[in-house]
Amino acid sequence: MAVKKNDPLIGAHMSASGGVHKAIEMADAVDCTALQIFTKNNNQWRAKPLTDDDVEKFFNARKASPIRAYVGHVGYLINVASPRDEIYKKSVDSLTEEIERGDRLGLSDVVMHPGAHLKEGEEYAIKKIADSLNRIIDLTPDITTRFALETTAGQGTNVGYKFEQIAAMIDLVENKARLSVCFDTCHTFAAGYELRTKKDWDATFKAFDDTIGLDYLKVFHVNDSKREFGSRVDRHEQLGQGELGLEPFKFLMQDKRFVDVPKILETPKLDDQEGNDRRNLDILRSFAK
Repeated sequence: MAVKKNDPLIGAHMSASGGVHKAIEMADAVDCTALQIFTKNNNQWRAKPLTDDDVEKFFNARKASPIRAYVGHVGYLINVASPRDEIYKKSVDSLTEEIERGDRLGLSDVVMHPGAHLKEGEEYAIKKIADSLNRIIDLTPDITTRFALETTAGQGTNVGYKFEQIAAMIDLVENKARLSVCFDTCHTFAAGYELRTKKDWDATFKAFDDTIGLDYLKVFHVNDSKREFGSRVDRHEQLGQGELGLEPFKFLMQDKRFVDVPKILETPKLDDQEGNDRRNLDILRSFAK
């Protein structure tokens, strides 16, 4: 299917194995108009530096692609709320590297799970996350790529599962232009925000707007939820095959406020990666019509 200029802004997270430009090739194969990547191995603290050749291949692939929105996601080891000194230092160093790599690749946003307090308390975590972001922003004054704070399910001691927590982090960061928010449908539902009826959809986004502000919402993660409403468990599912069902994704694709916000699948790839992405993207396209 040839992607048209006015096609909805939808895509998927794609592997950058073999080079970051390879993710664009995979996204093009399923007709994405938006793309999310890991800029480095998501389960390692450090990575080989991006070479000039890596960056050139990525931008050459961008020029040849109909993809209009590019975002990143930081590695899973990072926890800038950690009370453990060694982990905290590694997390700050790694997150600094992530935002530098994202900026070099011209990504609009790099999505991050805010952090986990490991029984030190939510207020402790919120302050430490904001302090960490202030520190990294001061170290990278010329970068324009934003840190996108992701709404979480609240599993374990993770913060960011209440809109008030995200708002508190933003409030404590001095340079707010360097921040955005990623709304994950699975996480937010599992955290206790209803999305399954139009009335509930509207109420949840009114609460988001009143608490955080819709101007900060720059990325959606589009996932169904394996687990029930309010479970506080982070388990993604194929669209329409989980507890959310299909209605929330119809609301999303038909909500004019979010036409220009990239909507990224993080649904399970399983054995048929391309087939699963195609199926989920086709669902979103059908709702956009």
